[in-house]
Amino acid sequence: MTEKQWDILLRVVSGEKIDPLPVGFIIDSPWVPGWSGISKREYFCSDSAWLATNLKACDTFPEIIFIPGFWSEYGMCTEPSAFGAKCSWPVEELPHAARIVTTPADAAKVEKPDVENDGMLPFMIERLRQTQPIIEEHGHSIKFAVTRGPLNIASFLMGTTELMMGFYTDREDCEKFLNTITEFVIDWIALQKKHFPSIDAILMLDDIVGFVGDDDYMAFAHPYLKRIYDSCDFSVKAFHNDAPGLVCAPHLADLGVNLFNFGFEHGIDEMRELCGPSVALLGNLPPRDVLAGKPADEVCVEARKMVEGVKSRDGVLFSCGGGMPQNVSTEQIEAFCAGVLGGA
Repeated sequence: MTEKQWDILLRVVSGEKIDPLPVGFIIDSPWVPGWSGISKREYFCSDSAWLATNLKACDTFPEIIFIPGFWSEYGMCTEPSAFGAKCSWPVEELPHAARIVTTPADAAKVEKPDVENDGMLPFMIERLRQTQPIIEEHGHSIKFAVTRGPLNIASFLMGTTELMMGFYTDREDCEKFLNTITEFVIDWIALQKKHFPSIDAILMLDDIVGFVGDDDYMAFAHPYLKRIYDSCDFSVKAFHNDAPGLVCAPHLADLGVNLFNFGFEHGIDEMRELCGPSVALLGNLPPRDVLAGKPADEVCVEARKMVEGVKSRDGVLFSCGGGMPQNVSTEQIEAFCAGVLGGA
């Protein structure tokens, strides 16, 4: 992220209306490798390929704010690998982490990993450390610490169904499990900040938060999320949850979140009313069916309609409702940007 882009992002989260209207996307391994013409396995295994493809995205779309920017990640294997999950690496598919426990009783015994040394985490840090000089030579800096959230990590380590059932059958054990994961996440964020002092933002991703009701959110999500956000004194505190549902929206301000990427099922005006004025919004074109699924000219029309339909554009970073999906072309992204500008 360039300093100009960082300044725009800070203005967005402060509630300003930016002219011209800003565009931003969360980009990572589902989109970057295919768009740049390499396999997913090459993207994960080759630091030079990872760097080249991310630089290519920044150079191709210099006006777009990519969040988090140069995301050093190994897909959904990133955090589970530190807990000892077996990770599979298909050539053209996203990697998969196997469960390590199946019962709440076993989950309660899981030990907190050493973020300095366990799983893929050291490789993530080392990749950034080695490429940081080149990233900075190109005018960018490392601004975001990134992590999945506690429920997301727990669902990979235990299974979503088993975790949800455990909330009702073995609450105490599930709370121990979530507490361990929360302490791990706090350590992981602190380690990223330690190695890269330029970090002044966090992006936490947790779609499982969208699968629970109000009471379960307050019991099994909110306290742990709040501990994590309270642990870091950053200018930007972003949360991604593009699962259908609105359960977390009214509570984001209490968490300290000031940038929310949400599901396309909910409009920007609806989310603004639920979140309040202190939470900037990142969205909200349907990612698969419109951005990736329609011809460029139709993407342009839909993006313009999205902008024209918003009552207030203050504190909005226009994007899709979730991360950049697979198979989105350069032409579709350019059409999106043209549509946003056309709707201003």
